[in-house]
Amino acid sequence: MSRSAQLTLDWADGTYPFALKIEHLAELQEKCDAGPWYIQWALEVSLLARTAGFAPPKDANASYVIEPIRLGLIGGGMPAVEALQKVRAYVGPGQLNENIQTAYAILGVALAGAPDDEPKKPGAGKKKTANRSRAAKSGSRTSSETVSPPA
Repeated sequence: MSRSAQLTLDWADGTYPFALKIEHLAELQEKCDAGPWYIQWALEVSLLARTAGFAPPKDANASYVIEPIRLGLIGGGMPAVEALQKVRAYVGPGQLNENIQTAYAILGVALAGAPDDEPKKPGAGKKKTANRSRAAKSGSRTSSETVSPPA
């Protein structure tokens, strides 16, 4: 079973599906000159810093916020031109901080999967019923069993 690694978020002027597929992660890495796990770390530190009232890491880049959202919209099915227009309208100067959480969520689902996207385990949901007790399955003697000394 494959994972879609897709999520739907209320963002900007509507509700949109976002997904970063392998080709989008490769483009993200190229555009940002950083790997997706590094970008995720930088976004997480930026979120924590913002909460604590500090500046984001010095090497954090605006593209770490812009590109996951743009590529996520494309991966979710939006035409590239429309995705670029949305990002230019809603993730420009003065709007980066409010979009860090969105970029972090999109990237997090791409790297770890959505919780409801977990593949089903074989036999999941089936109740196991035991016909015998553990002691009955074991080759060991029971405590009430008497043993005769060897003759």
